[in-house]
Amino acid sequence: MKKTIITVTGKDAIGIIAKVCTYLSEEKVNVEDISQTILQGYFHMMMIADISGSGKSVGGLAEGLDRLGEEIGVKIHCQHEDIFNMMHRI
Repeated sequence: MKKTIITVTGKDAIGIIAKVCTYLSEEKVNVEDISQTILQGYFHMMMIADISGSGKSVGGLAEGLDRLGEEIGVKIHCQHEDIFNMMHRI
């Protein structure tokens, strides 16, 4: 299983979750866990996703998500679970 951590931040707008999840579904990425919140008009979402069914690498998905983020006005980061864990070690 190849897990990635995906974060989405920006001004809240209708359809952010739908557009991100549609992109992931089209790329055969399985969302395993999702958390989202809106604070004073700012949207934040964190997802744990399994990309083992996708034909794209983490880098390839990150590029596509970056383009999608530009289209919908949010910032989307995608990184391999191991890199995320190493960055957040004590």
